[in-house]
Amino acid sequence: MSSLRFDGRVVIVTGAGGGLGRTYAVEFAKRGAKVVVNDLGGTAHGTSSSTSMADKVVQEIRAAGGTAIANYDSVEFGEKIVKTAIDNYGRVDVIVNNAGILRDKSFMNVTEEDWDLIMKVHLKGAYSVTKAAWPYFRKQQYGRVINTSSNSGMYGSFGQTNYAAAKMGLIGLSHSLALEGAKYNIFANSILPTAGSRLTLTVMPEEIVDMLKPEYVTPLVVFLAHESCQENGNVFEAGGGWYGQVQSYRSVGKAIANATAENIRDQWKAITDMKGAKHFESGKEVSADIISCASELKEQAEQEGHKPTGTTSNVKSAALFKEMSDGLKDNANLVKNLKAIVLYIITDGKKEIARFTLDLKNQPFCVYEGDVKKGEKPTTTLTVADDDFVQLSTGKLNPQKAFMAGKLKVKGNIMLLQKLSVIADKKKAKL
Repeated sequence: MSSLRFDGRVVIVTGAGGGLGRTYAVEFAKRGAKVVVNDLGGTAHGTSSSTSMADKVVQEIRAAGGTAIANYDSVEFGEKIVKTAIDNYGRVDVIVNNAGILRDKSFMNVTEEDWDLIMKVHLKGAYSVTKAAWPYFRKQQYGRVINTSSNSGMYGSFGQTNYAAAKMGLIGLSHSLALEGAKYNIFANSILPTAGSRLTLTVMPEEIVDMLKPEYVTPLVVFLAHESCQENGNVFEAGGGWYGQVQSYRSVGKAIANATAENIRDQWKAITDMKGAKHFESGKEVSADIISCASELKEQAEQEGHKPTGTTSNVKSAALFKEMSDGLKDNANLVKNLKAIVLYIITDGKKEIARFTLDLKNQPFCVYEGDVKKGEKPTTTLTVADDDFVQLSTGKLNPQKAFMAGKLKVKGNIMLLQKLSVIADKKKAKL
């Protein structure tokens, strides 16, 4: 089995002076990458700065025969970090946005500074570094971005409203970068690492931190950053030797026309029932699904509100549907495999005057006046003028010519009508 090499690749790891970032930087260098080790060298709360943390990791990499250079800029100045890569190695291929700090306080006690600093380091920092690298990615038709999110963002965490909001924002950033970058071979993914570090020491007992070594997360990051990995716009989790993918699912829900708050209350169980829940790959899929539901509600409303203006005694084709019903009784075996419902909408040439339904789905098969029953949807809907339907049934009007001339309008499975026509010709059942 071949190893995943990064020879010729340049990798930027932010927050690489310790913890997860250090293990990433060291591993990338072992695999042949030239690494920019970025770290401001500040405290876990985002105060002060020092060159020693980044320098120490660079020394470790070089001592092992690898290639690395330090950068000490804050991630809010992403262009300086990327410039370090370009000036020293001539390119940039991978960005691991890992830099982070904590300012944990209950929401009541969070200050503007606490909020803004967390956003600046986590969310603005990832944006800034990626933004600076983006033109190089596009020009070379290649790039990999790994954004470090958190379970605090996915599920919330007491005392971490600022941190959780920033981390969830990184997932949205990754999803959108993935969509914009795909055609340029730029892939972006998010990770949810659970690992012991100076940040997690504040929320985890020391013995648990020791069980969750940063090295356990590193293999996932290395794979996602490799050119052979085709994952894009997804969220992955790692910790303690366990690896997995995280996806969101949406309930089937409930379509309610002209809903009121009371309707929502009364249908709450159906709205929130996760049986048959569906995962969507994109916002476009979600929008298409909602628009489809809205269209169905509109169509139902139009059907329910549209009452025929005539009576069947005045509808010439009513007799033909009686013939159809009689023919169906004699030839039900011929249509038993169709499992379909056909709705015929009869007009006077302008407005609707009658509806007839041919049910070949539910036993016993039947033809009846009116709309489809039992809340089912027709497989095919045929709209035609009364006189034209009579001519079609008697063979005086060619179906194909009628369709092309706009006299015969078909919605749904048009092939079903062809099958019915063949059966009708064989048995004169006028289906």
